[in-house]
Amino acid sequence: MPNPHADPPNPAALPFDDRPLMTVGVLAFGVSIPFLTGLYGPIRPNEWRFWAGFVWFIALAAAIWLGNRWLLFKQREHFDWFANPWRKLAMLVTANVLYTAPLTAAWLYTWTLGAGLPPDAATTQVVTLTNVICVIFVTHAYETVFLIRERESDLLRVARLERMQAEAELGALKAQIDPHFLFNSLNTLGHLITHDAQRGREFCDTLAGVYRYVLASRGRDLVGLDEELAFVRAYHRLLALRFGPAITLQIDPALAEVAGRWALPPLGLQTLLENAVKHNQMGEDTPLAVHMDLAPAGHTAVRVSNHQRPRRSALPGAGLGLRNLDERCRLLTGQGLTVRRENGRFEVDVPVAPRQEAPTPAYDGALPP
Repeated sequence: MPNPHADPPNPAALPFDDRPLMTVGVLAFGVSIPFLTGLYGPIRPNEWRFWAGFVWFIALAAAIWLGNRWLLFKQREHFDWFANPWRKLAMLVTANVLYTAPLTAAWLYTWTLGAGLPPDAATTQVVTLTNVICVIFVTHAYETVFLIRERESDLLRVARLERMQAEAELGALKAQIDPHFLFNSLNTLGHLITHDAQRGREFCDTLAGVYRYVLASRGRDLVGLDEELAFVRAYHRLLALRFGPAITLQIDPALAEVAGRWALPPLGLQTLLENAVKHNQMGEDTPLAVHMDLAPAGHTAVRVSNHQRPRRSALPGAGLGLRNLDERCRLLTGQGLTVRRENGRFEVDVPVAPRQEAPTPAYDGALPP
């Protein structure tokens, strides 16, 4: 059965099959240009030289098309219209002219020798100019197709990003308004209010702060790592007020020092902390310790790790949280999650991107007004 949640294929990643266009184009140019420019001269169709020239000129059209096609694809690997359009245009036109013109002149010179015709410089110039113009026209058509495909790819990327962000926000909100979460939170709040009013107030304010961050981060593709760490500390405090010392959060000071330089998708670290609580046993005697520090390779990722102690009664997870976070990281940072399960530990490296500006904080650790 088709998966209704599967992403449609990326237009820019699909193979570009131009064989029908190339076949028609080679035959059209190889047949029409010699007739229109008088390359056959006095030779008539009842002579063998005519049919030899017919094949020769189609071969020329194929050589010009395939050669310029190869040059076009190679240039696309190194030059971009948006990064440096004038350089891209100059290199494209130069490559087309320097390949097409000498090849055409040499091919026509060989034809006149083989057919026993006198060299005609004027006809050679006309045919060479015609071929160059046709090549530029065809190259423009190719580039137009590529730009359309890239435009469709960009629109698809934006749509996927918006969908992933909406799903992440919805997932975070659903986690907080889940009946079990609310039931347990209200029970905890009621108990704290009765036995420890100060902690009850702190629990209420922290819960409101969690909602505040989720709502304030809507519409933002990336948030500062320092903001996310402040939110994760607040979320952990909410868990600690509920579970006591059964769960601990350890953030490496080195990570906190460089947090202002990096950004990542909102609710990314909270998703991993929530997953750790959801899928592992914890207790005061054997607390669940979640660590957050810099990944060793390049320090361009945040590593979140914990010991694996799977809950016996837990149902197998669908992995939607990790898949969603992985897709958002790929769209926003160009890299996906790195997940490892080894030696009884579960580790996830969340890629981060350089922080471009100092945005308005979505959560700074302060309580809501």
